[in-house]
Amino acid sequence: MQLKIYNSLAGEKEIFKPILEGNVGMYVCGPTVYSNVHLGNVRTFLSFDFIYRSLTHLGYKVRYVRNITDAGHLTDDGDVNNDRFVKQTRLEKLEPMEIVQKYTVDFHKVLDMFNLLPPNIEPTATGHIVEQIELTQKLIDTGFAYESNGSVYFDVLEYNKRGLNYGELSKRNIEELFANTRDLDGQGEKKNPQDFALWKKASPAHIMRWNSPWGEGFPGWHLECTAMSTKYLGETFDIHGGGMDLKFPHHECEIAQGKACNGASPVNYWMHANMLTMNSQRMSKSTGNYILPMQLVSGENDFFEKPFHPSIVRFCFLQAHYRSVLDISNEAMLASEKGFSRLMEALKTLSSFRFQISDTSSFDLKAWKQKCYDALTDDFNSPILISHLFEAVSFIFKLKENKETISAEDLDDLKSTLNAFVFDVLGLQNIEENNNEKLDQTLQVLIELRNQARKSKNFELSDQIRDKLLAEGIELKDGRDGTSYVLN
Repeated sequence: MQLKIYNSLAGEKEIFKPILEGNVGMYVCGPTVYSNVHLGNVRTFLSFDFIYRSLTHLGYKVRYVRNITDAGHLTDDGDVNNDRFVKQTRLEKLEPMEIVQKYTVDFHKVLDMFNLLPPNIEPTATGHIVEQIELTQKLIDTGFAYESNGSVYFDVLEYNKRGLNYGELSKRNIEELFANTRDLDGQGEKKNPQDFALWKKASPAHIMRWNSPWGEGFPGWHLECTAMSTKYLGETFDIHGGGMDLKFPHHECEIAQGKACNGASPVNYWMHANMLTMNSQRMSKSTGNYILPMQLVSGENDFFEKPFHPSIVRFCFLQAHYRSVLDISNEAMLASEKGFSRLMEALKTLSSFRFQISDTSSFDLKAWKQKCYDALTDDFNSPILISHLFEAVSFIFKLKENKETISAEDLDDLKSTLNAFVFDVLGLQNIEENNNEKLDQTLQVLIELRNQARKSKNFELSDQIRDKLLAEGIELKDGRDGTSYVLN
């Protein structure tokens, strides 16, 4: 099987050839932790979680690096009041690193809820200041950057004069960029309006600052990803991912920095996940068409008629290809819930029902598996993969009614293959099993409370716990080995 990946740099699908056979180095731009992670971010990170799982399933050993941006960055107008971290510290009356900790915890909590696997390495921008200063100095030494009034800028015009191409990823013409851009810095520090900051001088009002050869300041946003990706994956690595909105200027600047520093393109395959819309409109706080991940799961919102389990949300997201715009709505979520339930019911039937075994199978398992892997290796086509999984679902229900036949060998193969695709690759979770596990954990707590009540001779509380559980259909049984329960 040949894996094909759509390379944003080439603008087409290419056969994937890792630098080191059997190994993949993948870097994905992580969150800027100054606020709650939004649903569009979740869509991007979930897409690359699926890609990570798929690569692993296909036999690759993957080093997955996803950063945390925990340093403040100025917007183009250079106004410290527009620094996101500064704004949030003033709003919440917290220290910058309290903001960082609060929203990093939220980020991890949300991703855990949607069953995303953690990356192998999760570096932070503030943990790699030294590396960013070193890269900045290297770019000054090679003539690709210049210092101005305590700040350091990348010289885009000089980069292009040396035969390099700033704009190659986003397919932008450098002359047009210069013609249509005005200098928003306001201080005349830049040689050219399109030059971007590698290191920015901190104003007296700026909270997050570090010492450097050019004075106190903070690193540019684009620089941190170059520093961390090359440190952990090498000067050239296999895959760099992120949202479509990062293509320009962020990823464009990363390419320029990598080529200027190391004389080679930093990434072989650029991958970009598309945006998320709701009710066919762009999600935006200003318009009110906006919902947080927790609100979708809890049902505490005005857009959806009921709560939806994270695994159903995940299933809904994966029914669109990662490069396609995904639109969510109440109707889409209800349809996903129905499809998810049918898929889980088929898996339950497959594992517990005693099928009639035949010498031959009416289902061409080999051809079906090939179609599933063809979808997976065709730029990680999750919707086509899911459609093939439902071919197996239909077969399972017909098999249960003795309308189809299957051999013992094929039955075992179907079980293992379907489970691998559903749970390992798509990353879905069996809601019923999770609920049973939580019920058991809750009952064990109540049993322990009852045992403590009995030891302290609080028989009234002990009997109350037993009777209330019995009223809910849960019978406690005391024996030599302790207390167990039976669901009636």
